Amino acid sequence: MKNYMIWLLSFMFVMIGTSSSALAKEKDQRPNFLVVVADDLGWTDISSFGSEIKTPNIDTLADEGVKFSDFYVSVSCSPTRSMLMTGTDNHIAGLGTMAELVNLLPDDMRNQPGYEGHLNDRVVTLPEVLREGGYHTYMTGKWHLGEEPEHLPAARGFDQSFSMLFGGASYWKDMSGILSVDQEVAEYVKDHEKLKSLPKDFYASRNYTDMLMDMIRSNRGDGKPFFAYLAYTTPHDPLHVPEPWSSMYEGEYDDGYAALKARRAEAAKRVGVFPAEAKAAGLQPFATEWESFSDKEKAFQSKAMEVYAGMVANMDYHVGRVVDFLKDIGEYENTVIIFFSDNGSNPTTNEQYSPGEAGKKFLSQFDNSTEALGGPKSHYAYGPGWGSAGSGPLNHFKLTPGEGGVRSPLIVVGPGIKGQRQVDAFAYITDIMPTMLEMAGVKHPGKYKGREVVPMRGRSISGLLSGNVKNIYDDDESIGAEMSGGKWLRQGDYKALLIPLPYGSGEWQLFNMAKDPGETEDLSKKQPQKMAELKAAWKQYSDEVGVVEITGPIGR
Repeated sequence: MKNYMIWLLSFMFVMIGTSSSALAKEKDQRPNFLVVVADDLGWTDISSFGSEIKTPNIDTLADEGVKFSDFYVSVSCSPTRSMLMTGTDNHIAGLGTMAELVNLLPDDMRNQPGYEGHLNDRVVTLPEVLREGGYHTYMTGKWHLGEEPEHLPAARGFDQSFSMLFGGASYWKDMSGILSVDQEVAEYVKDHEKLKSLPKDFYASRNYTDMLMDMIRSNRGDGKPFFAYLAYTTPHDPLHVPEPWSSMYEGEYDDGYAALKARRAEAAKRVGVFPAEAKAAGLQPFATEWESFSDKEKAFQSKAMEVYAGMVANMDYHVGRVVDFLKDIGEYENTVIIFFSDNGSNPTTNEQYSPGEAGKKFLSQFDNSTEALGGPKSHYAYGPGWGSAGSGPLNHFKLTPGEGGVRSPLIVVGPGIKGQRQVDAFAYITDIMPTMLEMAGVKHPGKYKGREVVPMRGRSISGLLSGNVKNIYDDDESIGAEMSGGKWLRQGDYKALLIPLPYGSGEWQLFNMAKDPGETEDLSKKQPQKMAELKAAWKQYSDEVGVVEITGPIGR
């Protein structure tokens, strides 16, 4: 009896302690965040924006939430990611140029603030601010914002991370890089540790998804909300996807990329993301004429696009897995999900990634036969024809400030958002961080760890998400950008842009986005005063953020 009483008292003390602990860990009611970023996804590559590729899980998010038809990002990967992570311009954050191009810059540019090739100390990152504000912070996937220990995700605010550090890499375990010089072998990091190998069954989209779900699961007991960043490399080349996705679209693209671009343009009008009365852009002239291919070459080209479509469908499948996971653990209703692409569809070819003799040697190790495309032994980029088609009615593609390079699908769904709507107001990538901080009730600091940090340039889109406002930028406000000599500026319905060689003339052009989002009629000669106004506004933007003017062709 005495032993029983001792046990009972001990049990009661344990229960009292447990109750106190439970009270101390009462659930924080602020929303979770899941940010899903696709890599090189064309504006019409998901079916809710006009694609024949079946993306039911992403489409469900679009149906339940808010779909943005006029959302801008940068022309390429790391500048967009730097602005997502900081809420300010890429030139301020350290990505005035791609990290791969820093060593190619003239000395006077390489020494300029904002051209470090990694996130610099002038900025504080989204995960750093949210972590200070009581959030768990997790990341899996592509980083592309620095490779040194002090620049890794774990050093810039993520509690747990598993990341590929480069711009692109094989999706399989071989860790093959995408460039023939300096990046032949991709680098992966788990928290602070660089990895020497990957699991033998590794496939990037699946493993990134699995790991992120494990991270979310690991700390569920403490009641803190989370910020989860799922940065897919899909559908960035090389084109890799397992079955059944690899052959899911067999025969779909046998009529070529011009036909696909036309179908996508009509579909974009049908789903309402492109005005029915507007003229669609035609196929870019950099694409080889489809009818000039032999039957064998056509089969190869068609297979490349089939694999690409399978990659997009596979990504959608894994997005569905994350959504189902959030529902299973009871967090879906309290999670804001944000989906977009880092830039438009990619026109780059294998030869551009890997030029010269070094490139030939690098590419010789792969089997790029029609039969092998998509598998672990292949390594292929689908080029400007399919890249142009991925833009649908829009002009140009990645690497250019044309609409096909900088306009991205954006979908936002979650608590406090008035869903089942399309928003046609202009918004920019720098607006994502201010929006999330407002939803989280966290203020951007003036100082972080004893150093001054710059304020955000973007603004919250929460008013658009709630339906309380129609626009967040007035018609006389200017939003500008620059990357590798490519320039654009939006002011109300007007857009000025300059596309350098090889994809453009190097001359300023002017378009009315309300009437001509396909950029088919240059108004610069018809409206010289408006053209002069926007050029002057771009110069003011350039001076504010520290753009260093360059000439010459656009880098990758």
